[in-house]
Amino acid sequence: MSDDKPDAPANAGYDEWADALAEGGYYVECANGHGSLPPRRVCPECGSRELSAAPLPETGEVATFSEVHVAPSGFGEEPPYVTAIAEFGAVRLTGIVRGPSDRDIEVGAPVRADVADNEATGDRLVVFRPV
Repeated sequence: MSDDKPDAPANAGYDEWADALAEGGYYVECANGHGSLPPRRVCPECGSRELSAAPLPETGEVATFSEVHVAPSGFGEEPPYVTAIAEFGAVRLTGIVRGPSDRDIEVGAPVRADVADNEATGDRLVVFRPV
């Protein structure tokens, strides 16, 4: 009997990382101080295989954002919504802004990374909560 929804190889490890993000998060850092996300086995900057988990800073800062008025097919978020890239120390994350001021976000605004369910699809996604 075949599995109707097999695990996609591209998502391997995502659930574990999302669980950790919900509890504060981490990124991978090499001995040279290069940070990377998603977690990898080799540093994309210098090729080092000596990597360790480093705690994600509690808050980050919005580097850029876009207000989406037409959602991609199958994404499920109800437009309009704001997607942003935020800097958390040595790494950047992309997520959906959720909170009381989600449509009033600005470059430089402090945010906290979290995980939430996409209400339409049930998939987990990275969200930013303004602080």
